[in-house]
Amino acid sequence: MIAPPKDSLEEISSRLAAEIRPLQFGPPVALVYNPLSYAFTPHRQYLRRWGASPKRVLFVGMNPGPWGMAQTGVPFGEVEMVRDWLGIQGPVGRPEPEHPKRPITGFRCLRSEVSGRRLWGLFRSRFGSPDAFFRDHFVANYCPLVFMAESGANLTPDKLKGEAAELLFRICDRALGEVIGILRPLWVVGIGKFAEKRVRAVREVLFGKGARVSGAPGEEPAFRVASILHPSPANPAANRGWEEAASAALEALGVWEKKV
Repeated sequence: MIAPPKDSLEEISSRLAAEIRPLQFGPPVALVYNPLSYAFTPHRQYLRRWGASPKRVLFVGMNPGPWGMAQTGVPFGEVEMVRDWLGIQGPVGRPEPEHPKRPITGFRCLRSEVSGRRLWGLFRSRFGSPDAFFRDHFVANYCPLVFMAESGANLTPDKLKGEAAELLFRICDRALGEVIGILRPLWVVGIGKFAEKRVRAVREVLFGKGARVSGAPGEEPAFRVASILHPSPANPAANRGWEEAASAALEALGVWEKKV
């Protein structure tokens, strides 16, 4: 069962940042960025402005992209979307060390993260205003770290191995469970299959294996879990009408009502 929330989303993020800071990852990871440390000011703005109430739907991504949350501290945080639609902007520091091919320039970054532009673009098209979207929805990332190979190539958490990866997943599982305890969603939607897998693992811990989403008499029902196609351009299927496919999937699941 989900325990009553003791902390705010901001406190959960602060604790998560501190717990993962000492982790050391072996090859192929050469460098790690933690935007919860150097970009916490806009991250805190996002949590305070848009995460202050329970939500019906929680979207969960995998980890920050190098031109999105790595720059802005906001999940899928494509600069223009964060600044101009979400209304968030703030000082962003620099990670140490920093890879020359992955510079952090914060809201001065001129690169656009396609995944973030697609995701927030879908929500803007569907709901019009951030107030309308965040009334019942929120977006979080499962893991807050950016992983890079020696070349600067982006590495995703599903490629990690070893004890550090196992410890990272335990820490992130617990933090996600705490976020769910605060937001109390009816649906938790993984953006991609890795995120869905971690959400299901968290639900099993919170409610037990084989938890019923309807709940037994007198028991709190478990949240429903689903996933949508990840909007990354590295996924060929996402380059063929991702917004329409994601909307259709959410409508078919009953997460969203069908448009007439």
